[in-house]
Amino acid sequence: MPLLDPKTWQSRTLAGGEYAVTEPATGETLATVTLAAAEDVATAARDARAAQAEWAKAPHFVRAAVLRRAGDLFAAHADELREWIVRESGSIPGKADFELHVAAQECYEAAALASRPSGQILPSEAPRLSYTRRVPVGVVGVISPFNAPLILSIRSVAPALALGNAVVLKPDPRTAVCGGLALAAVFAEAGLPEGLLHVLPGGPEAGRALVADPNVPVISFTGSTAAGRVVGEAAGRLLKRAHLELGGNSALIVLEDADIDAVISTAAWGSFFHQGQICMTTGRHLVHASLYEEYVERLAAKADSLAVGDPHREQVHLGPIIDSAQLAKIQGLVESSTARGAKLAAGGTHEGLFYRPTVLAGVDDTTPAYAEEVFGPVAPVRSFADADEAAALAAAGPYGLSLGIVTRDTARGLDLAERIPTGIVHINDQTVNDEAVAPFGGIAASGTGARFGGEANLEAFTDVRWTTVRGDVAPYPF
Repeated sequence: MPLLDPKTWQSRTLAGGEYAVTEPATGETLATVTLAAAEDVATAARDARAAQAEWAKAPHFVRAAVLRRAGDLFAAHADELREWIVRESGSIPGKADFELHVAAQECYEAAALASRPSGQILPSEAPRLSYTRRVPVGVVGVISPFNAPLILSIRSVAPALALGNAVVLKPDPRTAVCGGLALAAVFAEAGLPEGLLHVLPGGPEAGRALVADPNVPVISFTGSTAAGRVVGEAAGRLLKRAHLELGGNSALIVLEDADIDAVISTAAWGSFFHQGQICMTTGRHLVHASLYEEYVERLAAKADSLAVGDPHREQVHLGPIIDSAQLAKIQGLVESSTARGAKLAAGGTHEGLFYRPTVLAGVDDTTPAYAEEVFGPVAPVRSFADADEAAALAAAGPYGLSLGIVTRDTARGLDLAERIPTGIVHINDQTVNDEAVAPFGGIAASGTGARFGGEANLEAFTDVRWTTVRGDVAPYPF
């Protein structure tokens, strides 16, 4: 029996109007959903707050069991959910399978959070018991993007629910099903009580309403740096916590002792996986001068060898760009880069939304596709003379998300990484990695630090309460 039924997947009537969810590869309408308006957000947040108190009081094993069942359901309904991810977000099947795997693992890891020790016994100067206890924040607002829609929703939704909170989730309307309605269906089947998870596909109006709602004390936002600044400013004025996972322009440093035969596959994956539409994408290839010419030539050859097409109907390496607006941004950055002197070594063309993997050589600080986050399959390559220059180039710019360093000397790689401020570092790997057990997040313009995974989730979705207990009423001088 299918998990997702268009007749029942939106139980609440929303006021934002109908929206056609389209398949970027074909333009075909996959589903029609109703979007949320500001008043829908207010209603959902109010209902979530009312339902949350009983959920917070539920025994930890009850909450954990719901999360474990949800994890199992992502596997049980993998075929159906895979098709939605492939068709709705333009993912190749392998990327969809990775999202499903991570989604299940996020649920299992979240289930373990429910029984984590929740406080500490503190020493006290008075004759009393003094302790701290972590308590749920109440209602968590989650705003998730289109590029890895299932992962970027579930990694906030699952731990927030496991820790006793209710959630209002606003997925990007372009991936309203696999990034939102699929989660609602999974958790309903897993036995989550009604009122605890509200899925409201919507645009900026719904997002602003969610951030501003007085019943939502914590916001978990994943998206562009520009939008994240707006969310952070609005939340700050209201004295709310905002966990921001934003953009990046991550560097891959290839030192002179690197195995060039091995590194090209790694480098291509870092820039071209999911059409480069990932915050961790390798946006800058920094290559030692002794390897630079060969690196450009071989990366360009690899790019030319990759198949681009409809991932639902063909076996391809890259699928479509999500929509025409994103395609225009990518094309504009590439064209402005070549106009400023960058050499187009591969790609730079498209048919419809299918953009060829692109390699740019001869880039510098003024090259738009090097200096800015492209969010497309574009690999700018720049040479450096020594480790000092590599560190300076990698550290330059506003972002600080992920970093890859390729070298046969891992100790040297670790030493170089210490000189470059980022939230994530991978030695002898590219910049795109994710695991449910690992903290994830960037610094500077890439966000507000590690938020996902283990202890970071406890910090994100609970408050610390100090409690003291005395046997007798405390005496005071007056």
